[in-house]
Amino acid sequence: MNANDRNILDRGRVATRLPARDLDRARRFYSEVLGLEPVDERPGGLLYRCGGTEFAVFSSTGAAPGTFTQMGWEVDDLDTVVAQLRARGVTFEEVDVPGLRTKDGIADVDGNYPSKGARGERAAWFRDSEGNLLGIGEPVV
Repeated sequence: MNANDRNILDRGRVATRLPARDLDRARRFYSEVLGLEPVDERPGGLLYRCGGTEFAVFSSTGAAPGTFTQMGWEVDDLDTVVAQLRARGVTFEEVDVPGLRTKDGIADVDGNYPSKGARGERAAWFRDSEGNLLGIGEPVV
């Protein structure tokens, strides 16, 4: 591999793709529950932008695995965001596995990405209308 080969993707933008068995149901969830509207729509897909990044929800006959966090938001005030989403009907996951336990839907996570300058994060997870597992995190400095 030469030096030019190492930079194939480092200038590319990363965008999450989330499957939806029912795109209309997913649109309603993202609009009515999360308060997000698509910035673009094409047959079989919706494009959303948040904080300078984007994600797409696309029509799929496959099931969302929902066994891991498929997309997450980093927020400044997790408690406020969780309270607002609960008021809109979101149910947060309760997790109790070695090294990770939620209390009232929120977990303290040891460690974080070193480049963010945090010692950990507080996090919460919920599912969208299609079973995709979505996360919210607040770095702890």
